[in-house]
Amino acid sequence: MSERRKQKYSRLLEVWLLHHYWLDDGATLFDNLSDEEQEHHLIDYDITAWIQIKPTEKTKKTLKACGATWCQTKRGFLVAVPDEAVILPETVLEWMLTPASSDFFNYTALTFRPQELHECYTDDKSTRYRFKENVPVFRNLTGASRGSGANKTLFLSSEIGVLKAGDGVEALFEKSGAICQLTADQTGNTPSSQTLDADKSAMPVFANQRDVPDIEPPEGVTDAPAKGILLDDDMPDDLFALIRLTAKRNDDNDFSFIDNDGKPLTKCPVFHLRFKNRHTWWKWIERDSSETFSSEPLPLTFHGNATGTNGKKPSSGMVKADLNEQQAVSRLVSEIFI
Repeated sequence: MSERRKQKYSRLLEVWLLHHYWLDDGATLFDNLSDEEQEHHLIDYDITAWIQIKPTEKTKKTLKACGATWCQTKRGFLVAVPDEAVILPETVLEWMLTPASSDFFNYTALTFRPQELHECYTDDKSTRYRFKENVPVFRNLTGASRGSGANKTLFLSSEIGVLKAGDGVEALFEKSGAICQLTADQTGNTPSSQTLDADKSAMPVFANQRDVPDIEPPEGVTDAPAKGILLDDDMPDDLFALIRLTAKRNDDNDFSFIDNDGKPLTKCPVFHLRFKNRHTWWKWIERDSSETFSSEPLPLTFHGNATGTNGKKPSSGMVKADLNEQQAVSRLVSEIFI
């Protein structure tokens, strides 16, 4: 008779990928919905509608060496390890994110610049490297939080900072304690923007342009892009983002996922990665070709209607960029044909 051995596992960490296009209700932020309304929206929520997740080859080997396993969930993914496993504090785990379809770019606030591929060689042409420009890396080592104690929420995005000269349309920024968003490219002394909330601490830490790291090119490479990542061989060309989790964070232990003995924490951390839905100017086009615009940019959402009515709302795919004489984006427009 063969011997059976039972293996007990403990949760090491969990990541929730929450996209506000699918979760907000019209003009109401998901976080401000009632518990019952939130649960109703989460019942049908499934990340496979907009994103694909896959661990890197290095992470697969690390998980295997630890006897760990990972699985995708409707909200994101989780990692579990055998109870006897010991995780080193410098352990790094990475997951690659690629859009499930091109629709993702229609309803997602693209606070990042275009992601172009670059093939670069060392000066002696002996080694080739692939870089992808403006790829964000979401990390627990640099993630920000909201709240405290039992109400503390851990975000994998960097804190949203002040506006910088290079930030373009849809960039998120903080101004006098408020969370704001550019509604056009910066071309004048007073950038066009809207205030999303007067209190930045009341809003989630959305994925933002500060999540894109500086590139430190290998020795001998002089023409690498300034921001983005160096692609490993197993990373696809359509890679959109990386999630990079390190076992121990020294300046905020709540972001760690092991204790001082390398064991899983009694309560595993749940990391949030939030993607913001687009705000666009809504343009209603009548049969006689007359046009009417909304008084301000409104959020695109799967649930509800940001106008507060049951009227027709735009398709998430009907977003156009109006350009000025300098070919800069002057506004993003969603067309609604009546």
